[in-house]
Amino acid sequence: MELHLIRHPRPDVAPGTCYGHHDVGIAESAVEVAARLRPLLPAGFALHASPLTRARLLAEELGEPRLDERLKEMHFGEWEGRPFADIGAAIDAWATDPMGFRAPGGESARQMSERVLHWLDELRAAPPVEAVVVVAHGGPLRVIAGHLLGLPPDRWLGLDFGCGQVTRLDLEPWGTVLKWFNR
Repeated sequence: MELHLIRHPRPDVAPGTCYGHHDVGIAESAVEVAARLRPLLPAGFALHASPLTRARLLAEELGEPRLDERLKEMHFGEWEGRPFADIGAAIDAWATDPMGFRAPGGESARQMSERVLHWLDELRAAPPVEAVVVVAHGGPLRVIAGHLLGLPPDRWLGLDFGCGQVTRLDLEPWGTVLKWFNR
C-alpha cells in the first residue's frame, strides 16, 4: 500500500502560539496547495483527515475525506491559543519528558500516539487498498511515520513534516520503505 502523509497548509496563527487542538484557519489557499500536491498523488486513493479546519479544508479539495478525531493534533489543554512566551518555565518540563509530559487539561504525546496508532491499526486491519492519503498535523504524522519506520518514540520529533507538503511511505509485507519526504 502507498501511504501519502500530508501536513495541513500553513496555519493562520501568530508565530510562537501554542495551537494543537485549537481550531485555527489556514494562511494559504487550500485550492492552490491541493493543485500543487495532486500530481504527486496516485489517481485513486482512500482519503482520511483530521476534522480540524486546517486539515479538513485541504482534504476536501483533494476529495471526500473520512474525518477521524484520532488524527487531531496533540491537545495542549490550558496552553491552547496562548503564546509560548506566556507559558514560561513549564515548557522546560515538557522538554525534559517530551513523550510523557502533559500540559494542564491536555494530553501527553504518549496519549496522542496511542490514539493515532489505534487509528493506524484499524487502517491496516481493513481490507487492503492500493493507496491511502492522510491529511493531518505534524504530531500524528510523526507517530505514523516513526512507528512504521521502526524508530523509537524518542526519535519521532526528528521527523519534521512541512506544512502543505506530502511524504510517501510504501507498506510492504516485510516492512516500510520511505520513498520520499516533504515534497
